[in-house]
Amino acid sequence: MNRRSIRLAAVLSTTGALALGTVAPALAAAPAAARQHGAAKHVLLISVDGLHQSDLSWYVAQHPQSALARLVGGGVEYTNAQTTTPSDSFPGMVAQATGGGPGTTGVYYDDTYNAKLLPAGTTDCKGVKPGVEVDLTEDLDRNKASIDAGQGLAGLPGSILSMTGQPQTLIDPSKLPVDPATCKPVYPHSYLQVNTIFEVASQAGLRTAWSDKHAAYDILNGPSGTGIQDLFTPEINSDAPGYPAGGDWTTDNQATEQYDGYKVQAVLNEIDGYDHSRTTRTGTPAIFGLNFQSVSTAQKLPTSEGLTGGYTAKNVPSPLLAKNLAYVDAQIGALTAELRKQHLADSTTIVLSAKHGQSPTDPSALTRIDDGPLLDGLNAAWKKLHPTAGDLVAHAVDDDGMLLWLNDRSAAATEFAKNYLLAQNGTGNDINGTSKAFTASGLSKVYAGAAAARYFGVEPGDARVPDIFGIGQYGVVYTGGHGKVAEHGGAHADDLDVPLVVSGAGTPDHVRDAAPVQTKQIAPTILKLLGLNPQALQAVREENTKVLPVR
Repeated sequence: MNRRSIRLAAVLSTTGALALGTVAPALAAAPAAARQHGAAKHVLLISVDGLHQSDLSWYVAQHPQSALARLVGGGVEYTNAQTTTPSDSFPGMVAQATGGGPGTTGVYYDDTYNAKLLPAGTTDCKGVKPGVEVDLTEDLDRNKASIDAGQGLAGLPGSILSMTGQPQTLIDPSKLPVDPATCKPVYPHSYLQVNTIFEVASQAGLRTAWSDKHAAYDILNGPSGTGIQDLFTPEINSDAPGYPAGGDWTTDNQATEQYDGYKVQAVLNEIDGYDHSRTTRTGTPAIFGLNFQSVSTAQKLPTSEGLTGGYTAKNVPSPLLAKNLAYVDAQIGALTAELRKQHLADSTTIVLSAKHGQSPTDPSALTRIDDGPLLDGLNAAWKKLHPTAGDLVAHAVDDDGMLLWLNDRSAAATEFAKNYLLAQNGTGNDINGTSKAFTASGLSKVYAGAAAARYFGVEPGDARVPDIFGIGQYGVVYTGGHGKVAEHGGAHADDLDVPLVVSGAGTPDHVRDAAPVQTKQIAPTILKLLGLNPQALQAVREENTKVLPVR
């Protein structure tokens, strides 16, 4: 993966007034969130990063008495569900919370670029050139080395449940892009262009909670900034004490499980009617849940805990992944057992899905490619033809797809970048680290300029849309090393095909639905289950996102 923020060397070409469409919702005001009788009083949303529908099917077949099997058997399993393209955590989670894809939400990745916002730290906006990286990762934390993101708790990590439920306070405003209209920092929640299920529920007087991996998940609060009353976000990319020095919670799968365990405990506390820290009686939220990260690390790591990671053959989990699927199963079993203990099982609907999948699930297809030389070559080729120009690439995010934002957004420049990339052949390495040839920069198709805008359903020149969207060949992972066996972000089936199960209150038992559905349909479905109006979501109205056929 290569994430480059290249300083502007020339004035960017922009269209329209700078303040238009940068941070505020562009859609009409939402209808009132009046509540009707719903099938559920509570919805528990569980997202498991990296989990494929094939993984769920494999595990249930191997363990028919498991918690996952009971969950699937107690509701509707949509066996042909897909997440967003690009298949990244941020657009994937935002889709589940809004009902919209990247073109509508304005969220293409967790680390992107905006041609109209101003650089972080800008205090006098007059005459400042627009164009800046929008980094919604751990880099925003006051202290990204600490699991509390810089809150300053004593006794970490054991005291992490005392972390604030308002992580916006842990974001360093000096690291945020600046809105040229107000000359103020743009927080993640302000960057989102549409409202969220948490806002709709909160406006109806219902309690909301969520647990995720960075303080930047403040974005789920929605533009109001107040959608989630209890947002627990321990930093996953912080130092993991007790594990190999220099590693964060994702570099050892056992560490990731420990990290996920903190979020599980937070949700158990919420099921019991407390806030995540178990210090204040609040009542069980109407919408709450968590993200699991440990399946993702078991898919990515070549080895951990002495076990091989990834897949041993197409769609066959490795020993490490099989162990971790069992871990997630046990945690889901603990959550469902607590619901029963608190007599909430009959009034709670559980939604299980994933923000993204992971590719490849066939280890023999893996081709690791160092994207650094490709981008360096593109910049050099451009400057050779344009001696007075600076670098063409302003920002790049390459995992198993390629997203580029260019300093020159003209048709000539975007077409040049496309043609250059498709002409590059070279040598990467395979699952064993052995040399492996690649063609066309590892890409199967490239959308450039206006074609990229059309792909995402926005107008050419949109400030947020990538100028180049490259769909990787199956098995390609962009990395300069030998340490990854899978990634996400692309548009292959392994990236997109995720589970989607709606189980419990308001659902029939033992239903399998093979019709194509999308994870963005989770958002209006949750509101419908709670007796709230799905049309209160701006993205639902914009994209005509349908409620899942639960009955």
